[in-house]
Amino acid sequence: MSYHLSKMVGLGFDAAVDATIAALQAEGFGVLTDIDVADTMQKKLGVAFRPYRILGACNPRMAHEALKLEDKVGTMLPCNVIVQQHDDGSVEVSAIDPVTSMQGIDNPELARLAGTVRDMLRSVVNRIA
Repeated sequence: MSYHLSKMVGLGFDAAVDATIAALQAEGFGVLTDIDVADTMQKKLGVAFRPYRILGACNPRMAHEALKLEDKVGTMLPCNVIVQQHDDGSVEVSAIDPVTSMQGIDNPELARLAGTVRDMLRSVVNRIA
């Protein structure tokens, strides 16, 4: 079982970031964090890195339900979605598979909720051209 939902997209990097944010919003997610990995690597380590953004996405309704089921599940939130440009110039969008990430928690209701969130994130990834 893969820990991510991924798709190669026919967009440039910046357009893919914008499309990903729009797709997240269409599914009820907000972006709480936006980490520019290339910029961070340059500033902190002085090394060049390819375009790579980590978007910390949260659907407040789903997060609230998860936190009611398991008070420590916040250690696994928000759902990370990445947009990365590979060395050949192709761009890929990937989202965490919450079902896989929640497998260590023995709570059937949380597993059901994780399945719902996975379906939502799969829809996000599939919306991007």
